[in-house]
This record gives sequence, C-alpha cells and structure tokens, in this order.
Amino acid sequence: MEIFKQFTFDSAHFLPNVHDGHKCKAIHGHTYRMVVYIEGELDPHLGWVMDFADLKKVVDPIVKRIDHQLMNEIPGLENPTCERIAVWFWDQIKPHVPLMSRIELHETPTSGAVYRGA
Repeated sequence: MEIFKQFTFDSAHFLPNVHDGHKCKAIHGHTYRMVVYIEGELDPHLGWVMDFADLKKVVDPIVKRIDHQLMNEIPGLENPTCERIAVWFWDQIKPHVPLMSRIELHETPTSGAVYRGA
C-alpha cells in the first residue's frame, strides 16, 4: 500500500550555473508543492501504513527551514534546481521515515521532479 501527504512552501532561489541571460539566473520565487509517499504494509490493528500526523511531525520542521528563505543560502542547496531540492528533502526526511518511497516536488503547476532515492 502506498500513501502520501502533501506539503507546500514558498521560497526564492537563483541558479548560479546557468548562462548569463537565462531567466533563472536572477533571484525569483516559487510556491512549491511537495508530495511525500510512504510504502508499506497495513498495520493489522490500526489499519494504516503510517499515521499522517507522525509524518507531518517529521516533515513540517524541515519544510519550515526552507519556507520563505533564499534557498541558495542553505547548506547543500547552493545550486537549488528542482532536482537538487528533491534530493535535499529526501536526505533530510528518509533517516526519520524509512518507509518513504518517493518525493514528488512541483516547482510550478506543470514542472517538477520525482526522486526515489539513490
């Protein structure tokens, strides 16, 4: 069984490694939508894979570290592409949520990245 929980945050960034004149070279912001997926067996007594409240307790503090921040100033996000942000979240969450199976990060309503771990 796979379950998911969605989180949103607003952050600014710029991509330092793109060519001059690229629109992402300048500081700009996005409203990100992140979906964290958990995969596992149903607990026979409780009837769920994981309590959504327990997942929120882990993820919310991590999201707050990046929300309304310039991501380039956060260690590990000096070049904050959507792909690298997804990996950064994975690295922060996975040690606390071993059943996490993937992260889906939407930078815009039509663009994003899916990460399933290394």
